[in-house]
Amino acid sequence: MKIALFPGDGIGPEIMEQARRVLDVLALPGLVLFEGDVGGVGYKRQGHPLPQDTLEMAKAADAILFGAVGDPECDSLERDLRPEQAILGLRSALGLFANLRPATMFPGLEDLSALRPEVARAIDLLIVRELNGDVYFGDKGTRVLDDGRRQGFDIMSYAEDEVRRIAHVGFRAAQGRAKSGGKGRMCSVDKANVLETSQLWRDVVIDTAVEYPDVELSHMYVDNAAMQLVRDPGQFDVILTGNLFGDILSDQASMCVGSIGLLASAAMGETQGEFGTLGLFEPIHGSAPDIAGQGKANPLAMILSLAMLLRHSLGREDDAARVEKAVAKTLEDGIFGGDLGGSAGTAEIGDAVLQRM
Repeated sequence: MKIALFPGDGIGPEIMEQARRVLDVLALPGLVLFEGDVGGVGYKRQGHPLPQDTLEMAKAADAILFGAVGDPECDSLERDLRPEQAILGLRSALGLFANLRPATMFPGLEDLSALRPEVARAIDLLIVRELNGDVYFGDKGTRVLDDGRRQGFDIMSYAEDEVRRIAHVGFRAAQGRAKSGGKGRMCSVDKANVLETSQLWRDVVIDTAVEYPDVELSHMYVDNAAMQLVRDPGQFDVILTGNLFGDILSDQASMCVGSIGLLASAAMGETQGEFGTLGLFEPIHGSAPDIAGQGKANPLAMILSLAMLLRHSLGREDDAARVEKAVAKTLEDGIFGGDLGGSAGTAEIGDAVLQRM
C-alpha cells in the first residue's frame, strides 16, 4: 500500500507528523510512504507549486494525504505559480471530481456551535460536491461593452455525464451511510427555478435515482438549503450539489459544528486501485500561517482525514473506525486545542489520540 504524504505550507508539516504517528501505531502490512513538496514549499524549492516529481508520486500512489497550502510570501506571484495551484493541479491531473465533506457534531461540543445546542446535537451529514465543473471552470474573462463599461463574465455549465457521475457518488454514499445507521436519504441542491444548468442537474439526478430505489431522493433550492442548515440540520443525511453551491454550503456546515479544526475532506475520482478508489484527503482549515511552527495547531482534522483515507482508498474500515473512536474519546475527555477554547498543543493532542488507540 503506497501513500503519498504532501505536508505543504504553514501548519501542514506539524499536523502531518501527528498523522504519521497514527500510521506507525496502525502498523499496516506492506505500507510504503513517500513525501513530496507542494504549495509555497514546492515553489521555493523547485520553482513550481506542483513539481513534476511530486505529481509522479501522486500518480503512483494508492492514496494521497495532503496537509495544507498557502504562503503569504507567495501572494504576489502570478496566479499559476501560487501555492493553491497545487491542489487544483492534483485534482485535474488525477481526475478527482467528487468532494466528500462530512460534518458531525461530536458529543459534548454542542456549546461550541453557533446554533442552539439542541439543534447542533443532531448534525450528522455528508456533503458531496462536484469539483471539476460549474462556474469555476467555465469560460471567463472581462470585456468592454459598446458604451465603454467593463463587464466580467463567468460561464456556469454542466454536461449530463458530469452530473450523472457525481450523482452516482452521492447515491452510493447514502447507501453506505444507511448500513452504519444513516438515514438512507439524499437531498440534491440546485437552483432549478432560475438556472438552466440546475434544471439539467435535477433532471439527470432524477434519471439516475431509478438505479437506487433504496435511497430516498429529495430536492431543495440552494437558498432554502442554506436556511435549513441552520434551522434544522438534523434533517440532512447526504447533500449532493455542484461546485459553486457546494463550496458555500460545506463551509457553512463546518461552522455549524463549531470548528473547522475538526473537519476532514476527500477528493475522489473514478480510478480504482488494488484496495479502493484513488483519493486525496485533507483537512479543510488551511495553512494557518499565523500559528505555524508554534505547536498550537489542532491535528484532529488531519487525523480524521487519514481515517477517511483508510476507509475509502485502502478499504480498511476497522482501522478507520479505530482512529475515529480515538478522536471522539480524546474530545470526550476534554482535550481541546486553542480552536476549541482549550490549551492542548499539537503534540499533546496527538499523544492523547495514540493513547486512546
